[in-house]
Amino acid sequence: MKNQITFLKPYLRGWPIIILSMFAAYWLASKYILYITPEYESTTKLRLADLNEGVPNSNLFKNFDLFANSNKIGSEIELFKSHDLINKTLKKVSFDVSVFRKGNIKNTELYNDSPILIKATSISETHYNKAFLLKLLNKDTYEITTPDGQKLSGRINDTIHLGSTSICIQLNQKLILKKRDVKVSDNYDFILHSKDKLISDILKNLDITASDKDIPVIRINFKSPHPEKAAEFPNALAETYIEDYLNMKYGAANVTVDFLNKQIGDIRQKLDQSENAIRNYRDGKSITNIPQEVETDLRKIAQLKIQETNLKMSLEAAKSLENYLEKGKGHLLELAPNFEAFNDLLTTEMVKKIKQLQAEKKDLLLQYTPKDEKVTVIDSKINDLTEYITESVRNTRKNLESKYENLTNDISEAEKVFVSVPEKERMLTILTREFEIYQQSYNFLNQKKIEAEIARSAKIAFHRIISPASISKTPVSPNKIIIKLIYTLLGLMIAIGGIFTVHTLKAKVNDSATIESKSLIPLIAQIPKFQSDNSKENFFLSLLTQWEIKKILTKNNTICFNGFKDQDGVQYAYNGVVKALESQNKKILQIRIENTHADTTSVIASASNNENESAEKRYFTLNYLRTFSIESLCEFLKTTSKAYDHILIHNSSFGQPFTLALMVASDINLICMDSRLTPEKRIIETDLLKEEYQLQNVYFLLNRAGYTPNLINDIRQIVKLTIKSLLNYRRILKR
Repeated sequence: MKNQITFLKPYLRGWPIIILSMFAAYWLASKYILYITPEYESTTKLRLADLNEGVPNSNLFKNFDLFANSNKIGSEIELFKSHDLINKTLKKVSFDVSVFRKGNIKNTELYNDSPILIKATSISETHYNKAFLLKLLNKDTYEITTPDGQKLSGRINDTIHLGSTSICIQLNQKLILKKRDVKVSDNYDFILHSKDKLISDILKNLDITASDKDIPVIRINFKSPHPEKAAEFPNALAETYIEDYLNMKYGAANVTVDFLNKQIGDIRQKLDQSENAIRNYRDGKSITNIPQEVETDLRKIAQLKIQETNLKMSLEAAKSLENYLEKGKGHLLELAPNFEAFNDLLTTEMVKKIKQLQAEKKDLLLQYTPKDEKVTVIDSKINDLTEYITESVRNTRKNLESKYENLTNDISEAEKVFVSVPEKERMLTILTREFEIYQQSYNFLNQKKIEAEIARSAKIAFHRIISPASISKTPVSPNKIIIKLIYTLLGLMIAIGGIFTVHTLKAKVNDSATIESKSLIPLIAQIPKFQSDNSKENFFLSLLTQWEIKKILTKNNTICFNGFKDQDGVQYAYNGVVKALESQNKKILQIRIENTHADTTSVIASASNNENESAEKRYFTLNYLRTFSIESLCEFLKTTSKAYDHILIHNSSFGQPFTLALMVASDINLICMDSRLTPEKRIIETDLLKEEYQLQNVYFLLNRAGYTPNLINDIRQIVKLTIKSLLNYRRILKR
């Protein structure tokens, strides 16, 4: 804690300098703020359309905004910074000419509050981005100074030609009528900006950020020395962005509609050609409906095959019956043929007739012989019927064979139809597929054409300005509080740095802590700066008491007061101790060393103190001290001290010929140092002297310990002394 207080002492002493430096820095900051050009900032918030939510998510508006994809905020921010969009925005604002009211120290930019209007019809490349001086003499005439120093005069509303540059200067009648007190006749500066330079300057002051990566809201910040410019540009940029979006969408819809109309025409021709190809192929191949025709032919063949099977069964039965009848020829009546294949009424009746004749024959054979005419007639009838049946079976077989053969041929012919069906189906499938492709394309293009026409007709943009920029009343820069605070802190740091530098360069003893930290020699006394003689006397009396208690001040001892310079407080400490000893009625001998070379070998003077007869003063010169060796000097002081309570020596400064000799001969050596005047390096030098010459009983004595000078008091004293001197000088002049 003590070290910290010691460290802060220089700054506590220099607090007036610190306060003065801080006030000076604050004053400079105020002047800086007064003359610096302020910057105003305005912000426009624009919400981008999000097709995944809200109104644009409905199907109707999806169709309206068909060609707008989901916005990527990063790409939209880059679009805002594009030269093309900024160039379009500049057509809405009057930034091509900047007008300034010229002042003694700074120029003030004017915009809509400018009493003059400057219109340039043509501008030379050499006149771009350079300041013209305009001096409006009155409401009718003016004088222009070009950047190259050429002066021209003109009249209001007339066009003046500066080489290839043509400028027309007019009065802003609306502003003049609105503000009667506006100053018109004045000095102005105006600059004709080139497009590239203007866009570059705007990009420097334009800051476009996203409120959040997940929220499609963009903040457009713009800074300008004029508050109306700062508010007008971001609003114009947001409007230009929306208009550009609409134009882009409308243009894309127009191009799309034209493209779709052309494609629809081409597809329509191909679709007609495909339809004609299918029709011609069907006509050429007689195709109505291949699946139905195939199904009909298959059904027909199936029926024919059923008939063929039935005929084959009947034919086999007829052949079997014919063979059976051939084998049983001659005894047919003993056979039992199966007439399953002949189930017609005639055959049935004939079989019944034969059976009936057989029955009659049996009855006749009961009465007649086989040779009987009646019997033979019946046999003849039976034979006729048998032959008829046999012939009928034979003819039936032949008839069935003929039908079977014809039916087989018919089936073969019917099956030949299916040979060309796969090829027809393949070709018809190819033609149909081509037709369907063209038909789908035609339908798709017509649907997209309708949607594109809707998008072209619906001039709606879902981007919208949710927070337009307003004219700022207070500038964002300079920040007066921050600048003043920084300047004040800077003044504080400069003052502290200056005090630290001076304190370091001076490197004075300052306080007891410095002595104690740099030397092992004890500090015997710290003499403060006294406000009164009474306090001074009390201090030295108390100091002598302490020395006596510590056995430093003993009877008949010799005390030597030393210093590197007289300014180190040697005389002050010496006189204080002498007066304290005199007040105690001590018999003392004062020895002072005179830095002279007078030719004397004895004591120059010996005087008694008027107040104390026991006090004696002696003055030794250098020539006198040369008569002593160190041993004789020690013997002299030792012998002399017996007659006195104490001997006090005011030694010469370090570096004199006999300084060290007197220190060796003395019992106590006090090294006096002043806290404000003695350099710090003297502490180490004292240590070196003590070690080198083996000096005994060496003590430090610090003068003006704890003294902190008051700069204000010092200045006040200087002022008083100056005034007093001037008054004295004035009195002398009057005399």
